Amino acid sequence: MKADSKQIIWSRWQEGQSLSEIGRALDRAPASIFGYLRQHGGIQPSQRRRASASLSLDEREDISRYLSAGTSIRGIAGLLGRCPSTISREVARNGGIARYRAVQAEQAAWRRAERPKQCFLAVNVKLQRLVTSKLSQDWSPEQVAGWLKRSYPDDSNMRVSHETIYKSLYIQARGVLKKELQYHLRTKRKFRQSKHSNLKGNVRGQIIDGVSISQRPAEAEDRAIPGHWEGDLISGTNNSHIATLVERHTRFTLLVKVSGKDSQSVVTALSRQMIKLPKIMQQSLTWDRGMELAKHRDFTVATDIDVYFCDPRSPWQRGTNENTNGLLRQYFPKGTSLAGFSQADLNRVAKKLNNRPRKTLGFQTPALKLDELLQ
Repeated sequence: MKADSKQIIWSRWQEGQSLSEIGRALDRAPASIFGYLRQHGGIQPSQRRRASASLSLDEREDISRYLSAGTSIRGIAGLLGRCPSTISREVARNGGIARYRAVQAEQAAWRRAERPKQCFLAVNVKLQRLVTSKLSQDWSPEQVAGWLKRSYPDDSNMRVSHETIYKSLYIQARGVLKKELQYHLRTKRKFRQSKHSNLKGNVRGQIIDGVSISQRPAEAEDRAIPGHWEGDLISGTNNSHIATLVERHTRFTLLVKVSGKDSQSVVTALSRQMIKLPKIMQQSLTWDRGMELAKHRDFTVATDIDVYFCDPRSPWQRGTNENTNGLLRQYFPKGTSLAGFSQADLNRVAKKLNNRPRKTLGFQTPALKLDELLQ
């Protein structure tokens, strides 16, 4: 594949274009684009650059001309501002005075510079084992990197960036992290993909007497006071659903088994779970415009928790919950039935999520944050 075609692939891929769109632009099959991207783990290889101290092609051409003119090695070094030993080695390794050619010498220099350098995780076995252990517990690379920075503040040898972890996972030629660890990532993708996407909202039914999110207390908006929740349903096949609740201050997650999507079933299940919470954690609940909470007044009567509704087509107003639903798809993939999960199963998943460090909490866990709050 030509260099300009490769550059087009990477630029369009980073813009979020699909394989089909990229393929049409290059008159290639989408499978061809997929194969190329997977070969590199979806991560664009860094461009090779000449070291600042290395001889340039122009200097090599000058060397060739001066040698033809009979100039001595020391004389060439003086004209180029280089050490005589540098010129001597350059000429000796590329055929000697009689056979030195600039272009061949330049090509040989690039070939010699292709020596692979081991990545940081490859040379630090202790760190590699620790990263492997955390990834096996379903931690994301960013969570692992943040936790390491927090746990080893004075030891730079025990810290690694999340980008290095991703590269070690997806570029298998490195041979550092096993490919099986990819399946512990939330998305389980074959290679890294662009984060660009479009959010499409749907007009929902009308909620009678629903209070707008614009009237929600300021203390809920700035996350200063605990007890303000965001909620939604995630759906599976065969009309199966799970209610998800995330507390805005601690990012603590609750999962609630619901028998159906109708408002009576959802309100009953939510009321049963949230009434068990400490009083400080029972302030408000923000939901989208879904009719599953049409009986919000019954919920408020049962729990004394106020309910607020987002504006139509505004999922970003429940951003914490939307993000959490994305994390939960690691455990409840789209296209699978959710009916077989008991409340105990959901509690185990929630516990796992609540014990994963969050970047927004300074890489503390929601569980630890809640414990500190309730002490």
